Amino acid sequence: MNELAIAGLMIFLTFLFIIFGIHIGVSLLAFSLLGLILTTGDLGVTASLLGTGPFYVLFEYELVVIPLFILMGDFVIMAGASQDLYQAFHVWLRKVRGGLAIATVLANAVFAAVTGVSIASAAVFSKIALPQMMKHGYQAKFTLGTVAGSSVLGMLIPPSVLFIIYGIFSEESIGKLFMAGVVPGLILTAIYSLGIKLMIYKRPQLAGDIPKEAIARWDWLKALRDTWGIVALILLVLGGMYGGVLTPTEAGAVGAIGSCLLAVVKGRFKFTSMGRALHETGLVTASFFLLFIGAQLFSRMLATTGFVRVLTDTLVGLSAPPIVLILLMILVWLILGCLIDSMSIMILTLPIMLPVVKALHYDLIWFGVVATITIEMGLLTPPFGMVVFVMKSTIGEGVTVEEIFRGTLPFLLMMAACLALIVAFPVLSTWLPSHMLK
Repeated sequence: MNELAIAGLMIFLTFLFIIFGIHIGVSLLAFSLLGLILTTGDLGVTASLLGTGPFYVLFEYELVVIPLFILMGDFVIMAGASQDLYQAFHVWLRKVRGGLAIATVLANAVFAAVTGVSIASAAVFSKIALPQMMKHGYQAKFTLGTVAGSSVLGMLIPPSVLFIIYGIFSEESIGKLFMAGVVPGLILTAIYSLGIKLMIYKRPQLAGDIPKEAIARWDWLKALRDTWGIVALILLVLGGMYGGVLTPTEAGAVGAIGSCLLAVVKGRFKFTSMGRALHETGLVTASFFLLFIGAQLFSRMLATTGFVRVLTDTLVGLSAPPIVLILLMILVWLILGCLIDSMSIMILTLPIMLPVVKALHYDLIWFGVVATITIEMGLLTPPFGMVVFVMKSTIGEGVTVEEIFRGTLPFLLMMAACLALIVAFPVLSTWLPSHMLK
């Protein structure tokens, strides 16, 4: 069997095992090692690589930022900032028809700036927004779609775990990638808000009646007062990175400490909650590191077989316009999004796709935003949309997975519109990073 056939077989077997439920990190490790053994014919070389590879993979300083930002998000949840955010937007948009749905989108957008994980947003707002919207007469399917759709902002608006993964694989600045997600994130927030207004205009029964009770001036001021902490935290973390004062790793550390202090100031700090936050952070980080080790060894196996080089030369040599290749990559991500989670998709595909994108001389910052939006769409697509199943698990009885999937369809179309804008106008994602001071 020649080397290219070995690479193709290993890719096929890896996807097959993942589809049948084998952990993706285990699948990547197993078939990267098997591929190296078949290619080199030397068990000793492969064993040596297995011994040294994980050490050098995890020696990357940039990886520290992952547990720091995850911990910051957990501390913010402990501080009750997500509840305060939603309540504030609820008060401010109380007299707007569909205001609760828009409040959910806006609160998710702000919460995204301190969490970086979409499934966390889905779990939190399923508990906070869903009961309120249902209580005020919103249609169930529309309510479920609003919560699910707006939760994907968690991976687009910085900090974002997907941008960190992309930055490590592409060797692009993680700080610049974070800033690249700001404008597209705001655009998607605006599209969602306008889309909600349009849906309610065409079908008023989607939203409940506008509350008749007047809003006291004190309610407005209290809502503003309750959000000071999370606003200050966002300005500190993102402002520090944009101004060149903090590196992403330093910003993660400052954010984790700041969010912990916020919980203390608000009187919501508990040692049991802190223990749970540290435990959850450890679990997510360990799972990611296993994925990352497997992905790096898999990349080395593909490089050893010459698969990546041949694929790059073949695609670059095609007569088709370069943008067609980008659209094909988007199609591949959309298909994979129906089968596996977003982090796994990025880890699996970037070693193959990035060399092609570099050879085509596309901006890698722009491509990172395109990748993130496309892969995030997979969180809402059947049969394995991760956000949908997280919501089902959080809500429990009274709602079906099929209902949630049907509710997310308009939001998927709105995400596609946002993606089309970013593809057509790359400056939307590259303008802000180009003005960073560092």
